Amino acid sequence: MDEALLRSLMPSVLTVLVRRGADFAAAEDAVQEALVEALRAWPADPPRDPKGWLVTVAWRKFLDGARADAARRRREERVEEEPVPGPAPAADDTLQLYFLCAHPSLTPSSAAALTLRAVGGLTTRQIARAYLVPEATMAQRISRAKRTVSAAGFDRPGDVATVLRVLYLVFNEGYSGDVDLAAEAIRLTRQLAAVVDHPEVSGLLALMLLHHARRAARTAPDGSLVPLAEQDRGRWDTALIAEGIAILQAALARDRLGEFQAQAAIAALHADAPTAEETDWVQIVEWYDELTRLTASPVVRLNRAVAVGEADGPRAGLAALAGLDPSLPRHTAVAAYLHERDGDPKTAARLYAEAARKAPSLAERDHLTRQAARLNTHGKTPGGR
Repeated sequence: MDEALLRSLMPSVLTVLVRRGADFAAAEDAVQEALVEALRAWPADPPRDPKGWLVTVAWRKFLDGARADAARRRREERVEEEPVPGPAPAADDTLQLYFLCAHPSLTPSSAAALTLRAVGGLTTRQIARAYLVPEATMAQRISRAKRTVSAAGFDRPGDVATVLRVLYLVFNEGYSGDVDLAAEAIRLTRQLAAVVDHPEVSGLLALMLLHHARRAARTAPDGSLVPLAEQDRGRWDTALIAEGIAILQAALARDRLGEFQAQAAIAALHADAPTAEETDWVQIVEWYDELTRLTASPVVRLNRAVAVGEADGPRAGLAALAGLDPSLPRHTAVAAYLHERDGDPKTAARLYAEAARKAPSLAERDHLTRQAARLNTHGKTPGGR
């Protein structure tokens, strides 16, 4: 049984049902039932037209449910008679399903969960494990999201930017539980790139590939974080880097720069450098300037301060940092790093310890605590305390 094929067909089958008049929640339930039926029947009798088979079975499941529900009698009278089984339409409506799952009425986390369920074909249990929440909690979140989008329809303009942000949110969740969300986000973005011609889709795919290429080198065997400058670049995936750079170059050639392309350009400069010392920080600063122009994001300006510190020296980096809100995530950690580079280990150690207390993850907290301990140890005089 090719489960990957089933998952790839789910979005287009779901879209067919919604276009025929099924509300989103009922259609999604019917498609899930059809997938279960396929897992049972296909090994002994594989269909010649898998998508057509799924559409036919899912539509029957939907009609059975509609007929059994008195509250749906009126809509049942409006739906057309069951279509004669045959080849399913070749059109791929996956893009519309992405738009629906990224409905503006949904919170980002709900949109991400619904995308994984409806477009990715993951089970509620898999999504719950990936997000480290109880299955019942995730089921409620997805159920509410389905109810929200049930009345949305497919006639509203698609918002590629929102879809991309949802996919990037999934990617940044990384890996936890039994589902690799980073790999799943790449798969879904590849799928999106196949149905929409937009340079920012290519930019996001390139960015994901370039970040994912460094994944194996990001942690030590004991699970501790390894900073970019200290990573073993021999463990980076050169095939993913080459693919990401090629996709990015094609996107940039279209001269429609967006934030994901700019982020990917920065990632590409890191990936291109044979060693940390050979990183082209001057060009990275220039790309951060572009990214600041595109987004006006304080987080981008924070990252730019680090790049300025590498390109023009730590005092220039501290000057760039001075105009930013100290409550920004990672602001204290960046200040600690720049003060250490500027030859002020005492201030750096204090700031590293403060940053550790604010760290959003255990791995990051441990890393920052070790940095503070390292400086405190090295700063002690013989016989001192």
